[in-house]
Amino acid sequence: QVQLVESGGGLVQAGGSLMLSCAASGSFVSITAMGWYRQAPGKQRELVARTASGGSTNYAESVKGRFTISRDNAMNTVYLQMNSLKPEDTGVYYCNAMIKMTGALRDTWGQGTQVTVSS
Repeated sequence: QVQLVESGGGLVQAGGSLMLSCAASGSFVSITAMGWYRQAPGKQRELVARTASGGSTNYAESVKGRFTISRDNAMNTVYLQMNSLKPEDTGVYYCNAMIKMTGALRDTWGQGTQVTVSS
């Protein structure tokens, strides 16, 4: 079984910064893509940022210029640097990864980490 564990969430004032991390553990061949999603109170889960094949990145329009996704392939870890945070960024942030296992692909989700931005 493969697990994704997020960390780094917390309470921050508007304009502040947080860095989230997500580490994959378990038995697998490789990770093809990783990303971050969030679920705000009363809303559905939505894509925030992801790493595409070849190392390219994609961001939601609302976070462009403020958030940066990065990946440490050797450590099987993805990060989300969040700057200039706004109250609208509040929500539970979930790590997602497409993981190659022997004979299978697994769309894997972390448990989520809470981010709260106050003003």
